[in-house]
Amino acid sequence: MALSISKKTYMQELCKTFRQDVLRVLYDKQTGHPGGSLSVCEILTTLYFHAARIDPGDPQQADRDRIILSKGHAAPMLYRVLAEKGFFPVDEMNTLRDFETRLQGHPSVKHTPGVELSTGPLGLGLSASLGMALGLKLDGSPARVYVVLGDGEINEGTIWEACMCAAKYKADNLIAVLDWNGVQLDGLTDEVMPTGNLPAKFREFGWHCLECDGHDISDLCETLDKAATLSGRPVMILARTVKGKGVSFMEGQSAWHGRPVGKDEYAAARQELEGENV
Repeated sequence: MALSISKKTYMQELCKTFRQDVLRVLYDKQTGHPGGSLSVCEILTTLYFHAARIDPGDPQQADRDRIILSKGHAAPMLYRVLAEKGFFPVDEMNTLRDFETRLQGHPSVKHTPGVELSTGPLGLGLSASLGMALGLKLDGSPARVYVVLGDGEINEGTIWEACMCAAKYKADNLIAVLDWNGVQLDGLTDEVMPTGNLPAKFREFGWHCLECDGHDISDLCETLDKAATLSGRPVMILARTVKGKGVSFMEGQSAWHGRPVGKDEYAAARQELEGENV
């Protein structure tokens, strides 16, 4: 089903607000990960507001879909989306990384409403998501598991072990989305650790593989809808994105993986984001 103009506009406006709010909090706290948080904005927004069946009023519903942010350093954007979804007040964003806050630097399943898995050490999210997916299949549940991966993360051997295992057990209720921005902590992925032809590689590992524009709401929604119709194998969505999307001097720059935002930088970024129309 085609995405309505009103829903597309609504989700685009959400993304604009999310970017502004996340950057403000990161500036206020002088900590966090701006590049990856801005990169994954549309992906998380479409998962929570379009693709997944999740009810904040009944967060432990057995047949709910699960969303795992395996690239846990992008937690600030996850928290902002969860707050908008209704898991906790938006004002709680102001406690990011404070002592005893529920919103730590990486997601915590013990403390943060809406978080399905504690993540931080890169590479573990796909394996855990596969375990969830297989458990749901054993229970006869219609639920799906969505897992968001990062570029640097797929350097990890455990990612490829999980890929082999997911294909072997035909985990077709598992949908992975790669935030495919071509940049990792200390450089371009092609320079740090080239991953080659990823579409061909994932298909060779036994996955359905789709590609889309990771900042285009319509393209993301259509691709996620298509992924939900595929069967027999897990699905990998390669979502082409830009690290630091929306702030020109951050875009594509590994330096903004975890760098604090200065006063003048924040002023310039705020001016850009207030006029942004994704």
